[in-house]
Order: sequence, then structure tokens, then C-alpha cells
Amino acid sequence: MIDVFYAIFDPDNLFLKHAFIMGFLSSISFGIIGTFVTTKRIGYLAGAISHCVFGGIGLALFLQVNMGLAWFDPMLGAVIAAVIAAVIVGLVSLHAKEREDTIIGTLWAVGMASGILLIDITPGYFNIASYLFGDILLISSSDLLYVACLDIFVLCLSILFFNRFFGVCFDSEFTLLRGINTSFFYLLLLILTALTIVLLVRIVGIVLVIALLTIPPAIASFHAKRLWQMMLYSCFLCIFFTWTGLGVSYSLSLSSGPTIIVLSGSAYLVLLIIHKVIKS
Repeated sequence: MIDVFYAIFDPDNLFLKHAFIMGFLSSISFGIIGTFVTTKRIGYLAGAISHCVFGGIGLALFLQVNMGLAWFDPMLGAVIAAVIAAVIVGLVSLHAKEREDTIIGTLWAVGMASGILLIDITPGYFNIASYLFGDILLISSSDLLYVACLDIFVLCLSILFFNRFFGVCFDSEFTLLRGINTSFFYLLLLILTALTIVLLVRIVGIVLVIALLTIPPAIASFHAKRLWQMMLYSCFLCIFFTWTGLGVSYSLSLSSGPTIIVLSGSAYLVLLIIHKVIKS
């Protein structure tokens, strides 16, 4: 791991420095939004949104190559698809209780399949593995700027509407009786989740996105007594897992995304067992 420390400060390894900065910046949004997702128990909704992202990426590549829309970046397509999916999933969750799991499952599968089909009919070679499993080592300076802007946006909304999000997560009916539009804030929370998922795709990919969004808050819940503490612990855990995973993957020449997830998942399982033993 010492070689990683020296490599970070090597001018020729700017990509590695960007990766560690991205790990730090993205952990802010992951920790905050992941806490809401875990507390509200909507990880399966986040999973549907993440797989719909691939449909947006496929559409963007199709429009770039076949329609000549060079400005339609895959990440732009991912953002549009994620937000649309968040709204659809949210509305289904609110108004289609008896068919919720079927509709969301269908959206999950169709979103992924449509992305693959669009890439199939697009001439050229595309490294879809980087979207499926992530590649934090390909982060650019502009990506860091986008993440910093998202962090500010998420922080401001979370602070401004903290009590409303808290009510939506813990007791929607009581919050509604107090005159708060719970449907609006639930949809807003899903949209923030969608934007955060787009960032996660850059780091760990679509397939592994839910793990990094939910594991750190799950570990934080073992010790946090308040929601804001859970968020804070989650942010630090995200930083730790991302940085440690990057160091291990760089030293052993492994894929960074899967390494981060295996590390965080293993830590969760060990701490869960310890937590159960202590409680018993």
C-alpha cells in the first residue's frame, strides 16, 4: 500500500489523484442519500433506477453515432434516464401498490435491455464494462467539478428540507397530517437518489451501485443514534472503503469497482456478526 501513497504524488499519475479526489467528493452525496435510501428501505427502487441508467447511456451513444449529436454525452443520457425513471418509479410506488413490484421489476429489466439493444444497433466498439462495473480511474477534471456541484446541491436540499425528508422516511402518514406534501418530497428524494446513482455508475458501475449506496449506512446504523450521525458516519465509511479499495486494486492490479464492493461487503458481514454476538 505504500507504493500507492507515492504513486498519488507522482505527476505522471494524475488519473490516480483524480480517483482519490472523486472518492472523497462522491462519498458526501453517497453518505447522505444512502442514509435516506436505507432508512426508507427503498433500495429496490434505487436498483430499478440504476438499471434504467443504462438505457439512457445506450440512447446517448446511438444518437451520437447515428444522428450526429456529438453533444449528447452518455452521462447526459444517464442523468435524463435516471430522473425520468425516478419519477416513474416514485409515481408507481405511490399509486400502484398492488402491482408495484411487477411494474418496477419490468422497468428494471426493460431499462437494461433497451440500453443493450441500442448499443447493438450502433456502429463501432463501446466498452460497456466500464458502465456495468465502473472505472474510477477514468475520472476527468470536469467529472470532479460535476460531483462537487452535486455535493453542494444535495447538502443544501438536505439541510433545508431535513425535517421533511425525516418525516417521509419514518412516518409519511403523520407528516402528511401536519400539512406537508409527502408525495412531492418523496419524489424529490428519488430524484436526488437518481442523480447520485449516476455518479456511482462512474465509480462502481450499474451492477454494483446498490451495494455502495446501502452498505455504509447499514454499518453506520449499528452505532448512530440520530439520522444526522448516520449520515456523517456513512460519509466517512464511504471515503474509507473507496480509498482502501482503490489502494488494494492499484497494488494488486484488480478492477477498482468490484474491489471496493467486496471490501465494503466483507466489512459489513463481519461487523454484522460482531454486532449480533454483542447484542446476544
